[in-house]
Amino acid sequence: MSDTGTHGGYRTDGLWATAGVSFGLVVVGSGLALVGMMEFDERCMQGVTQGPGRLLRVRDQAFPPATICEFDGGEVSSIGGRAVLGAPLWASLLIMITCLLVALIAECFEPRLGSDLVVPMSRAEKLRRTGTAFFVTGSVFLMFYALVGWRLFAGPSSVCSAGADWGQNPPRTQTYSFFPPQATCQYTSGLTEQLNPDWMASLATELAVPVLPAGIGFVLAWRRWSAERRATRQDTAPETSDTPGGDDATRLRSGGSPRWRR
Repeated sequence: MSDTGTHGGYRTDGLWATAGVSFGLVVVGSGLALVGMMEFDERCMQGVTQGPGRLLRVRDQAFPPATICEFDGGEVSSIGGRAVLGAPLWASLLIMITCLLVALIAECFEPRLGSDLVVPMSRAEKLRRTGTAFFVTGSVFLMFYALVGWRLFAGPSSVCSAGADWGQNPPRTQTYSFFPPQATCQYTSGLTEQLNPDWMASLATELAVPVLPAGIGFVLAWRRWSAERRATRQDTAPETSDTPGGDDATRLRSGGSPRWRR
C-alpha cells in the first residue's frame, strides 16, 4: 500500500497573522500619507509652504507616498516623507514582505514530522492551503493591475486620450509600458505628465512578486496530491489471476459451474 496518511507542513499561522497586521498598518499609514499629499504641491508653489531658498521643482515619491518640494537649500516633504510616518511605514512593509515570502516559500516544502515547526497535514489540506494563498495573491494583483492599467488594454498607443472627450486636441502618448503599467502623455500645451502616479505603477508590478511562490507551492501541492491519488487507485484496484483456468477455478470454489469450451 502507498503512504496515503498524514504528511508534514510548516507552521505558518504566525507568519500569516504578522503579515496581515503589517499589511493593515501599511494601508492605514499610506492612507494618511496620501491625505497629506493633497494640495501640498500647490502650497509650495504659492509660497504657503516655505523652504530654504527658492523653489526648484516638485516631485512625488512612490513609497512612502509623499510630495517633495525641492528648494535651493534642501527639501520640504509632506507627512509621508517624514521620519515620524515614513520609518514605521518602511518597517511595516519590510516585515510584511518578509513574513509573506517566508510563509509562501514554506508552503512549497513537505518536511518530516517530529519538529516543533512541523504540523501533521494531509495533502488535500495542503492543496487547499496553497490554493487559497494563490487565489488571494493572484486576485489582489489582478484587481489592482486592472484598476491601474485598464486604459493600456483599451489602446496602448492612444492610452492618454482614452476615457475622456478631448475633441480636436487629445493628448499624445509618447511612451508606454505594461510592466509597470505606465505611459507618458504630452498635451497640446507641451506639458508632459505620467499616466499613473509612480507609486501606483510600482505597486501594480510589485504585487506580482508573491504570486510566483504562491503559484509554485500550489503546483507542487497539486502534483503531490495527484500522485497520491493515482497510487491509491492502483493499490485498491482488484487483482486478476494470470493462471489458465483461473476463472473456472474461482467459479468452482464459489459453487458455480465451470465454463466448458468446445
